[in-house]
Amino acid sequence: MTKPRVIVLTAALLACTALSAQKYEGGLIDKTVAVVGNEVILISDIESEVQQMRIQGRSSDRDMRCSILESMMESKIFLMQARIDSLTVNSDMVEGELTNRIDNARTMLGGDEELEKYFGKPLYRLRQEWRQMFEDMSLTQQEQATIAQSIPEITPYDVQQFLDTVAVEDLPVVPIKYQLSQICIYPDREAANLAVKERLLSLRERIINGEKFATLARIYSEDPGSARKGGELGMASKSIFWPAFSDAAMALRPGTISQIVETPDGFHIIEVIEKKGDMFNARHILLKPQYTAEDREKAFSRLDSLRTKVLEDEIKFPLAARFFSEDPATRTNGGQMADPNTGSSYFEIDQLKPADYAAIKDLKEGEISEPVESTDNEGYQQGRQGNTVYKIIRVDKIVPAHSATFTNDYTELQDRVRNQRQMKAIDEFLEKKIKDTYIVIDPMFKECAFKRDIWKTKL
Repeated sequence: MTKPRVIVLTAALLACTALSAQKYEGGLIDKTVAVVGNEVILISDIESEVQQMRIQGRSSDRDMRCSILESMMESKIFLMQARIDSLTVNSDMVEGELTNRIDNARTMLGGDEELEKYFGKPLYRLRQEWRQMFEDMSLTQQEQATIAQSIPEITPYDVQQFLDTVAVEDLPVVPIKYQLSQICIYPDREAANLAVKERLLSLRERIINGEKFATLARIYSEDPGSARKGGELGMASKSIFWPAFSDAAMALRPGTISQIVETPDGFHIIEVIEKKGDMFNARHILLKPQYTAEDREKAFSRLDSLRTKVLEDEIKFPLAARFFSEDPATRTNGGQMADPNTGSSYFEIDQLKPADYAAIKDLKEGEISEPVESTDNEGYQQGRQGNTVYKIIRVDKIVPAHSATFTNDYTELQDRVRNQRQMKAIDEFLEKKIKDTYIVIDPMFKECAFKRDIWKTKL
């Protein structure tokens, strides 16, 4: 077994020692490829990141290694300053990132044994190394934030000066934005949920009576990713699934079938194939509530009636939304919609659901769409499509695409100027520190096309 690596470096040692390779049992296994102040970067550090990127499906080449090395050297500069500034590690961030990395790697590779084989290290060593990496990352990010926050507050004079000096063609372009209101009606979810549960109970009974779970999953499951594999999900960490799904799976003995489990994706029955610690491999059949043409016609009829009353001025749209809309998030605001990510009442095209945009794209201000089938925002930030909902949408305001102006887009321009100055401050900090810091880069990277030419002086 390879002996653990122990490296002790002092500033004096670094100042007089060339970059060296470390020899252990089995021969040459590692090499110092860069020294940044009192920090070192090993070839194994770079290769570990390359391996991580391969898990994510990215191909590796020399350019990738050059980019990783440059990024690591920059991080070392920030890290040394963070220690001088006595910044402290964000432990919650570190543990969260560490858990995500390990769980994703275990899931992609198929378990702890496969993970250890892939990286050539025991899991406890990987935990130690990755925890240290994320601790360094926490300090690095905090130092970058400290530098960025050190710039003076951006004033109207700064924004006007930016407008006076930037070329017209380089002005930020503000895309078209919409302000919208809606009235929503949901289909009968209770009846649809009951129907899908009855279908799952029937499938569960068939499995208990001897039919193959995998066969029924291929035929009936509405999870396209697993259905073609007989519902099998593969060995994965419980943390990547919805809690209700994981809890149910971890409570099952291999070969037994769960009761119906509800998650934001729909309703499931689960069969556990194998469990290892907090990982499991399971099959599932997913069914989602289905709504009938009658549900749609009924909702469309109500919405069409409301639309007519608003157009004939029998009732104002905001009042109709307060009385008749079934969306609790918008009805109290007279139906006015807000982006769930930003809270803004203005939407760019790519922030709108496809069905919503298709309904309003040809409308003018004040016009109301025909009834449309769309989705709500439940689970939208977790990557889900949301629940089926029927709605009419009024276009309250349209802000055409235009070059940013001081009067209409001050906030966007202020953010642009602030970002530019923060990036400049960080860039100037790096350039100065790289120039003043003892740095040596192994000649094996002399062909790298670094983004910063100053690195070449350190080869």
